[in-house]
Amino acid sequence: DAFVEMAPCPGRRAAVSREVSPYEEAVTGFAFKIQANMNPAHRDRIAFVRICSGKFTRGMKVMHHRLGKEVTLANATIFMAQDRANVEEAYPGDIIGIYNHGTIKIGDTFTENEALKFKGIPNFAPELFRRVRLKNPLKTKQLAKGLVQLAEEGAVQVFRPVMGSDYILGAVGILQFDVTMARLKAEYGVDAVYEPVDYAAARWVDCEERKRLAEFEKKNMANIARDAEGCLAYLAPSEWKLGFCMEQWPDIIFHKTREVR
Repeated sequence: DAFVEMAPCPGRRAAVSREVSPYEEAVTGFAFKIQANMNPAHRDRIAFVRICSGKFTRGMKVMHHRLGKEVTLANATIFMAQDRANVEEAYPGDIIGIYNHGTIKIGDTFTENEALKFKGIPNFAPELFRRVRLKNPLKTKQLAKGLVQLAEEGAVQVFRPVMGSDYILGAVGILQFDVTMARLKAEYGVDAVYEPVDYAAARWVDCEERKRLAEFEKKNMANIARDAEGCLAYLAPSEWKLGFCMEQWPDIIFHKTREVR
């Protein structure tokens, strides 16, 4: 199978799309999952990377394109049930785990030479929303750290309204909120609860005219938030309000999905 990706061309604004063949000699791969605290005693953080082409060997150097840095993959791990083992070699289709300290995110691409970015790893707009209420105000920093890491895993989406200091969680299933609260307490020592909030829909917003987008943000300040990646989002109190806002601002693009960057 081929894998869709984007190859930025030097000197050009537009990107060129092509497919990566598993038979290519150069190593390529991308992170599709992040898992924090697999071993709570060590606070480890593992990025699961799928090898798409080439032959991976332990200790090889690859380019981490989002950061623009060359990294050495000397601590790659493979999982078999509850067991872990160091990886000496991996081939297209294999999944390896890379230990890191928050430097790898979902969608990050690793290659030997060519500058690539794999497409098709979306964030979906959540359908359910809850506000996080902290029981112990002294745990604010731990709460922020925990929510950022859980958001990077994709366990839940986190929004910060531009007005106020609330954390708004977005999810597609109610159990995601329960899991998030349980993990905050068990892994980060944060005792928190969630409560209802008057949001029913979320859309990421954009516009070709920066001034028009700034005007939209100013006029809808009470409903504007930023997600964990800093992307601008509109949180609507109802589907009707969302539709009305879209009619009032036809030049604003309301995205139901956002490409992981």
